[in-house]
Amino acid sequence: MFKVNEDYLKLQGSYLFTNIGKKIAAFMEANPEADIIRMGIGDVTQPLAPAIIKSLHAAVDEMGAAETFRGYAPDLGYEFLRKAIAENDYKARGCQIEADEIFISDGAKCDSGNIQEIFAKDNRIAVCDPVYPVYVDTNVMSGRAGIFNQITETWSNVIYMPCTEETGFAPELPKETPDMIYLCFPNNPTGSTITKDQLQVWVDYANKVGAVIIYDAAYEAYISEDNIPHTIFECEGARTCALELRSFSKNAGFTGTRLGATVIPKDLKAGEVMLHSLWARRHGTKYNGAPYIIQRAGEAVYSPEGKEQLAKQVAYYMKNAKYIYENLLAAGYSVSGGVNAPYIWLKTPDNMSSWKFFDYLLEKVNVAGTPGSGFGPSGEGYFRLTAFNSFENTVRAIDRIKAM
Repeated sequence: MFKVNEDYLKLQGSYLFTNIGKKIAAFMEANPEADIIRMGIGDVTQPLAPAIIKSLHAAVDEMGAAETFRGYAPDLGYEFLRKAIAENDYKARGCQIEADEIFISDGAKCDSGNIQEIFAKDNRIAVCDPVYPVYVDTNVMSGRAGIFNQITETWSNVIYMPCTEETGFAPELPKETPDMIYLCFPNNPTGSTITKDQLQVWVDYANKVGAVIIYDAAYEAYISEDNIPHTIFECEGARTCALELRSFSKNAGFTGTRLGATVIPKDLKAGEVMLHSLWARRHGTKYNGAPYIIQRAGEAVYSPEGKEQLAKQVAYYMKNAKYIYENLLAAGYSVSGGVNAPYIWLKTPDNMSSWKFFDYLLEKVNVAGTPGSGFGPSGEGYFRLTAFNSFENTVRAIDRIKAM
C-alpha cells in the first residue's frame, strides 16, 4: 500500500493566508452587505505599467508568427532578461553578478520554498521571528524542522531569532550555530530594515561559521533611505556565503503574471560543490521556465519608460504607507515600518491577541489585516497592514480604525 510523506502531516493547519481568506469568506457569507476593505495579503492593486503592457502585446504578436515563435525557454531563463537584471540590479550598484549566475523563475515564493531541496536534511535553519511562513513550512515539509511544540509554537530543529521592539524588529546573531540563515530585508512582516554595516556583520558571521544566507530581497524597490542595502551582494564576501531571491511582484505588479529570479554566485560552495550547479540541475529537471511573453514583460521593467512608470507606482503605495503610519501613530497606536517597506507593523490595543484583533477589526469596521502571530510566536500581540490597496480605500480603512 502506498504511503504519504508524513512530514506534511506535521504542518499546523492551513497556510496563514488561506486561513485569512476562509475567515473573510465566512464573514461575508454571514454579512453580505459588509463593505470589506482588504489590507491583509500583500497583493498589489495598481495595473501593470504601460511599458510592460506594450512589451506583453509585442511578445504575444511574436508568438503568433512562425518566424518569431518561441517554445521552451532556456534552463536559466532568456539571456535578455538575465542581462537586464545583472546590469540594473547588480552592476549598477557595484556588485559583480554575471548573467549566468541568475536563474529566472515564476516567483520568489516558489524559489524560497524550493531552494531548501539542494541542502542536506540535517542542516539547521535559523529564521527571524516573526517571519514569512513559507521559509518554515517548506522546511517542515522536507523533514528538517523537527517536532512542533504546541505550547511555545516553535519547531525543535529551528533556531528562532526574535525580532522585537527591543531589537528594533531586527534579528541578533543566533546563540546556536545554524547551517542555513533566512533573512528578508526590507522585512516581511515588520517592515524593518538594517544598514549595510549591519548586514555586513551577518555576511562575516556566515563566512566564519560556514553557513549560507538565503536572502529575500523582494521589497528592495521600496527602500527610501541611502544607508539601506538593496542587495546582500553590496557586502564584501557575500559571494561566498549568500544567494538572493528576487521578485517582480511588488516592484512591478507581477503577482498575477508571476516572475522572479534566484541569484547564486559560482563562488558559493559546500566544500568543492558549487550550489550553482546543484540549483541548475534541479532547475533543469523540475522546471520548464517562465513564459517568453512574461520574461519580455520583465525586460520592460528595466527600460527607461518602465523605470519611470514603476517609480510612480512604488511612490503611490508608499503614500498609502505614510498615511497608515502617521494616522495610526496620531491615534495612539504603537507602529513601525512604512518607511522602507509597504508594510506597517502595529501593536494590538489593550493586550488583545493577534487573532482577536483580526476578528475585532473585521466585525466592527470591516477591515481585514494579518494577525502577527501567524508569522511566528514573537508576532503575537502585533498586526500587519499592507499599503497595497488604493489610496481611497486606505484612507477609508484607517479612518474607520481611528473612529473605533
